Amino acid sequence: MVSQALMLDAEKGELVKAPARIGKKGISEAKDLGALKSHSEAERRRRERINSHLATLRGLVPCAEKMDKATLLAAVISEIKDLKKNALEACEGLLVPMDDDEVKVETFLDGSEGGTLYFKASICCDYRPELLSDIRNAIEALPLKMMNAEISTLGSRLKTEFVFTDRRNKNGLEDAEAIQLLTDSIHQTLKSVLEKGSASPEYSPWTTLSNKRMRVTFL
Repeated sequence: MVSQALMLDAEKGELVKAPARIGKKGISEAKDLGALKSHSEAERRRRERINSHLATLRGLVPCAEKMDKATLLAAVISEIKDLKKNALEACEGLLVPMDDDEVKVETFLDGSEGGTLYFKASICCDYRPELLSDIRNAIEALPLKMMNAEISTLGSRLKTEFVFTDRRNKNGLEDAEAIQLLTDSIHQTLKSVLEKGSASPEYSPWTTLSNKRMRVTFL
């Protein structure tokens, strides 16, 4: 049974039904209902976006029509790993800039009599206007003779690779400690070039190089 409020009618002198009023409870219920509808609509749109992306993934992975969501995502992860592996294998032996900043230094002996010692060093980072000048000034301070240098760019990324020999020792017959000391010196020298670029936020690599990759080799 629904109760109805009564009030005294002064003119008639009797009790009559009070006019219905929308109280705070009714307003609160209306707001809750509106919020529920809004949340339900947002949830519906979210599910539609997810299903749309899943449909796109099914079109990219072979034989994915009958897969559930978990199996589909596992197949996509496996496909991406295979593509990454194939890309790395295709780039093997090529001077291609990577996404991470890095400096590498290694030593090797050529096949000549006496085994001349060489240092192979590389630096990979974002391009900036003073980068090549900084690299040149840094390596000129080393007791090394440059035998070869190669530069490769990809988008805003640049990788430079050098081959040095120790100008003080033509046959490379140095002790291991001296070789390690010189290797560390090369690494620290190129590392300082990286750190200088990281400390200079005013450089904007995105506006300097085009997306076309260029390769230049010079002696």
